[in-house]
This record gives sequence, structure tokens and C-alpha cells, in this order.
Amino acid sequence: MIRITQLVHGKGTVSDALKHRKKPPHEVPSRLLAFAETRRPVVFWNITSRCNLACEHCYLSAGTGLNTSQELSLDEAKGFISDLAQMRVPLLLFTGGEPLMRHDFWELAEYATENELKTALSTNGTLITKDVAKRLKDTGIEYVGVSLDGTERTHDAMRNQPGCFRKAVQALRNCMEIGLKAGIRVTLTRDNHDEIGYLLALSRELKVPRFCVYWLVPSGRGRDIYNKQLEPHEMYRIFEMLYQHARAMDPGEMEILTVDAPQDGIYLLEKLKEDSSPDYENALKLLQYTGDSCSAGDRVANVDPYGNVYPCQFAQIEELKIGNIRERKFSELWNDASNPVLNAFREKTQHLKGKCGSCPYRELCGGGCRIRAFIQYGNIWAEEPLCIYNGIQS
Repeated sequence: MIRITQLVHGKGTVSDALKHRKKPPHEVPSRLLAFAETRRPVVFWNITSRCNLACEHCYLSAGTGLNTSQELSLDEAKGFISDLAQMRVPLLLFTGGEPLMRHDFWELAEYATENELKTALSTNGTLITKDVAKRLKDTGIEYVGVSLDGTERTHDAMRNQPGCFRKAVQALRNCMEIGLKAGIRVTLTRDNHDEIGYLLALSRELKVPRFCVYWLVPSGRGRDIYNKQLEPHEMYRIFEMLYQHARAMDPGEMEILTVDAPQDGIYLLEKLKEDSSPDYENALKLLQYTGDSCSAGDRVANVDPYGNVYPCQFAQIEELKIGNIRERKFSELWNDASNPVLNAFREKTQHLKGKCGSCPYRELCGGGCRIRAFIQYGNIWAEEPLCIYNGIQS
């Protein structure tokens, strides 16, 4: 995750990061977690594979009509939450599928709050009425990320349901009206990348404090449409636009960030250097604080609806499974120094091959997204196929 706004307005962030760097993660504000010294993970938990939409890029291949009988039971889910609370993880993010479709969602959310866990929600927004927004806030959910992929026509087409755009926009309004922090998440493909300017303008109109761009990852149904992935130079062009928006904007207005492309941090440093920005050194320091910009298997973990543990939500591949919480507690799995998958992700810069292996930036970006490399080349250590530096060097 590359926090563009924080990096281009780095002076205040560096000061705040230093104040919180040595604190335990549960005491660190969410916006500073990446810069904390301790490495307990933010947990992305797919609490169900059920969803009322059928988005073409869903990494979980969620939808209606799925057999959910093997998903974690309420008792198993509560045991998992208790384990996370004892670990003092910094954040538990409920996702899916559509998490609000799990029949006992409210009981799980309340139980997490009772156990003093910070929680957030990742949702398509279609079920967040004014009453639901209020209940989310009262339950203790601190942040709601709503997926929005373009104009009404584009969004409804990508998510295969007419009317879902309007419901998602209304969900954002419902959250903002009651002071529940909410933001927009967009996954960019060839179908919608030209609408990024529209979405930025809509975000500012809605006054949401967060705008998060995901680059398509070949996971779940995303693998079926990976021919729609942008080329490296197209990603770079869009990143430059996000960078210029962040520079020109009051950092308190909206945070702009990208996910699943750690090389974006290098692009940002290059832009700051090119612009002779006084924030270059601060941005470099913040990126160094993260260790490298890919948090998978270290500061980020994923648990699927059936209790399988993976390095991140895009790594739901059998070869990359860490274990299952039905067989062993999450805390034990995560702290197992002999686990080969965790060791691979936590030591990745030592094993990178190809252009990533010889790149002078590898310690800052960690070699990009290992999932793209694994899917494209069948080797977790191969070079990141969507890095502009790889493209330039070809």
C-alpha cells in the first residue's frame, strides 16, 4: 500500500510516525500502522463467500447460490476473534463476498468490539441504508470502504447488476452524514481506467476522506479477465495523475493511495526528485520505515471463509496456504518461524530473480507483487511483470 498523500506531504507524517513508531500496534492510529516498528498483522477476513453481486474482478469468486455450509461456524469465528484480541492485532477488516450477507455479521462485529479490536468493513455498499450505517457506527466499525468502479454504466456492468452504482453512492452519503469514516475503492482495468478523473471528482463532491486504487490482480475471477490489465506505462500515467492530485490537494481533505503495486513507491520518489520537492527525504524515510512496501505475510494476513490462512487476500492459492485455524490457532500459525510460506514472503528481497533481483530499488519495494510474478511465471521469485522499470529495461 503506497500512501501517496502522506508521502508527498511527508513532514508531518514523519513527525507523527516517530511518536508512534515504538508503540504496540493496537495503540497506533490506523493511518500510521505501516510505519510502526512492531509487525503484528492487519487481518483481512473473508467472513463469507456469499455476495449479492457477481463482480467480474472478484478475487474470491463470490456470488449467490454458493454452498456456505463449510464456512466457519459462529463459535469458530468467535474463537478466532478471541485469538486475534489476545495477539493485539492492530486492525480486523471484515470483507467477503459481501460481509453484510453473513447472517451473524452483527454478532461478530459486536464481539470484536467487546474484545477491544479495531474493526473496518469492506463492502459493495448496496445494503448500507441509513439505519445500517448508524448501526455500523454504533457497533464500533471505524471505517467503511465502498467499491466504486466508474460511472453508473461502467460500474453496473462490471458488477453485473443494474442499480448498484446508485446504492453504493448512497451508502457513502449515508456514512458521511452520520460521521462514519468512509472511502472509495476502485479496481482499474481497461474498461474503466479513463474514468479515474470522474471518480476523483465524485470523491471530492461526496467529501470522503479516502480514495484507494487497486490494480487488477490475477486472483479469483480477476484471473479470467487478466487480459484487461493495464500495461505498465498506462499504470504509470495514472499514478502520475494521482500524484499530481495529491500534491495539489490539502492533505487533510482526502488521502489518495494505491494497493498491490509496491513499485508505486519508487515512482513517487522519482517524481519528487524530478520536481525538486523538499519532501523527498521525508518520503524516502517513510518508505524505509515500512521495511518494504509489500506487507503480505508480515504486516498483512488473510483468512478465507473456511479458515485457511494466506499471506494476503490475493494469495489464495494452495501452494501459498500457511495453514488452517481449525487445525491450529492463527497466532500459532503466524508466529511459526519454520513455516516455509511465511519465510518466503518475509525474506523475499533475498531471493528475487530476473530484473527485480538486480534492481537497485528492491529493498524499498520488495520486488513488487509476488502474486503477479507467481501466476505469470510459475515462480514466486520471478520479476514483477507490471513494473515500469522492467519495461524500460527490456
